[in-house]
Amino acid sequence: MNTINKLGIVGLGKMGGNLGLQAIDRGYEVVGYDPKDMPEEYKAYGIKKAESMKDFITMLPSPRMVLIYVGAGPIIDTIINELATILETGDIILDAGNSYWGDSIRRHERLKEQGLQFIDCGTSGGVSGARNGACFMIGGEDEAVQLVEPILKSLAVEDGYVHAGAPGAGHYTKLVHNGIEFGMLQAIGEGMDLLEHFRHNLDMPGILKCWNHGSVVRSWLMELMEAQYNEQTGFDTIPGYIEDTGEVNWLVNDALHMEVPIPVITHSVLQLFTSRDETKTWAKAIAMMRHGFGGHPIGPDNYLKKFRKTSQVGGYPKE
Repeated sequence: MNTINKLGIVGLGKMGGNLGLQAIDRGYEVVGYDPKDMPEEYKAYGIKKAESMKDFITMLPSPRMVLIYVGAGPIIDTIINELATILETGDIILDAGNSYWGDSIRRHERLKEQGLQFIDCGTSGGVSGARNGACFMIGGEDEAVQLVEPILKSLAVEDGYVHAGAPGAGHYTKLVHNGIEFGMLQAIGEGMDLLEHFRHNLDMPGILKCWNHGSVVRSWLMELMEAQYNEQTGFDTIPGYIEDTGEVNWLVNDALHMEVPIPVITHSVLQLFTSRDETKTWAKAIAMMRHGFGGHPIGPDNYLKKFRKTSQVGGYPKE
């Protein structure tokens, strides 16, 4: 079996660039291509920048291992189409972004007809993972995987690598991973809301620190929550608007096709939409209908505000 000791990276942003730096630390040669200027620190570290896609390919020995680190979408097909015209039989393209798994299956089938190999490579761990040890979930045929596996394992944290299955399995696994992440983020966010609404002031920094040491809910996300809470000194200056790239929407759609219930993940996506709705037409419509069938007030009402806090007898302890 051929041994690959030199890899090419298309897209030298934070993920691709930092993975390239880590690869150099591991003893690999790295060739990078990006239409934008490559940061001087990358050049100084040893990443060789190709001036064109054609030069990029000539600088890599066969069989070539080319990782694509750009955002999902048509740009991936544009890059693959250009690569397909200059790569040779047996060369391997890895899409290491968050592409939809169905697109990855179609890309694999198309490239296979041209004698090229394709691997979908879901990557987790963020920028720090790319620099210090990532988590890779890959899908592809065994022959191609065997060629790239030694490099990917060396760039991953211990046990942070899995050949999840056939083409498409890597990006599907990463998509499910992202859905779980959304559910966890929503649960943590709701927990923060409950802590903030307690009848007395709570030691939020102390609670977050405590939860990150020995509790069942300790996690990297909880560590990030603690770090950000301390850095931002609370929630007051943070806009209540959540942006995302939309991948988990695909998962919700997939679940409908598969008839697999995922209420927590679906709810977490819908909550993102709620955070962006400044006009809240949905709320206005509900208020109008409630007014129509029950004469309920439109807008704030002091009587109802008091009523919903005093109408329950027993249960939650009154203040």
